[in-house]
Amino acid sequence: MKQAIIFDMDGTLFQTNTVLEQALDATFEVLRESQLWVGETPIEKYREIMGVPLPVVWETLCPDLTNEVRERSNEYFQKKLIEMIRLRKGALYSNVVEVLKALSYKYPIFIASNGEQEYLQAIVETYELNPLINKIYSIQLIPTGNKSDLVKSIVEENELEHAWVVGDRLSDIQAAKENELISIGANFDFAQQEELKLAEFVINNLEELMIIIP
Repeated sequence: MKQAIIFDMDGTLFQTNTVLEQALDATFEVLRESQLWVGETPIEKYREIMGVPLPVVWETLCPDLTNEVRERSNEYFQKKLIEMIRLRKGALYSNVVEVLKALSYKYPIFIASNGEQEYLQAIVETYELNPLINKIYSIQLIPTGNKSDLVKSIVEENELEHAWVVGDRLSDIQAAKENELISIGANFDFAQQEELKLAEFVINNLEELMIIIP
């Protein structure tokens, strides 16, 4: 039986909160300087919706701005995130490398993320995860922008018969369920307890995967 483990990136392997606030604040400062935004940076609102596709993020944060402005804001935001990642201002969660190394001896490891490809690649390269990950799949690959469809493409492309999907938000859990895979909820920074209740397993640290996954 061909099996694999599919990981989310933000809030599951990478501590996005270590770079999020600074990059978001820098982006909204540009909007304030352009007189396109008044008030504080909506960081808490971003935390609440963490895990949704980026177009939805900017529609939610800036409903009154034009699509063009939202797209420019996202481009600047991504640039700032990548800049900080390359400078190692971010961080992986505890024991990510050790756990991935142990699991990768037996299972292929894939990333399925709502993040953009360049951003995901920056994390993998900066924290030297390339030898442990078989392939990164960004939501940019899927016209629907739906994570369930992204996971489906991983299953089909790699002819998987069974897999575990590890992630912190509802989109990860739904992606597992809709593809008849095992969902493992990561009870980390951005996790919502109501969403985690829908997962088949819940972990409080990555080392617990060694118990759940044989």
